[in-house]
Amino acid sequence: MYTLYTYFRSSAAHRVRIGLALKGLDYHAVPVHLLRGGGEQHAAAYRRRNPAGLVPLLETDAFAVTQSLAILEYLEEAHPQPPLLPADARGRARVRALALHVACDIHPLNNLRVLRYLQDELGQDQEHRDAWYRHWIALGFAALERLLCSDSPGGRYCHGDVPGLADCCLVPQVANARRLQCPLDAYPEILRIDANCRERDEFRRAAPEAQPDAPAPA
Repeated sequence: MYTLYTYFRSSAAHRVRIGLALKGLDYHAVPVHLLRGGGEQHAAAYRRRNPAGLVPLLETDAFAVTQSLAILEYLEEAHPQPPLLPADARGRARVRALALHVACDIHPLNNLRVLRYLQDELGQDQEHRDAWYRHWIALGFAALERLLCSDSPGGRYCHGDVPGLADCCLVPQVANARRLQCPLDAYPEILRIDANCRERDEFRRAAPEAQPDAPAPA
């Protein structure tokens, strides 16, 4: 069985939880609280596992894999069925491009380390940090909306009628945008795909609010 070091609100960990669920793979979740005590990811014991001090981290019996997309690609190669990538090279390139647009162009500008730096080192208050977050979401989602509509095979998800790697990245980013109250009405294709994904049990089980380390509803 796999061991996944995760945090309920981490969009990168959320991606991997979706991928594991879509492939029907069991895993043991080890929560790493990114805020408590200055961040459990900075503890020496965790840094020995992942020198970057980030989640997610997937451990097998023999080795560990860091970085959410590397983990998802590993799962795709180790457990080909059901697939997260299309069978054709053109389709795989499109899906990877969509996934990387989220994971490399949108998420890194808005992750916890950046927001904490804006606060602690640059003295930005909550209003300005929220403005920063919403700016990059708007810029990234506008491009993503166009990408999803271009050269699309149609279907319920990012690429056809089977959810895959791009959907693993899209849904957590939309969840984060909603949490920060970003306006989303300008992105109907993103919202359509997100709604279709969230109808599936795999996505519901991977959602932040369904995780054992999520706080109880108020």
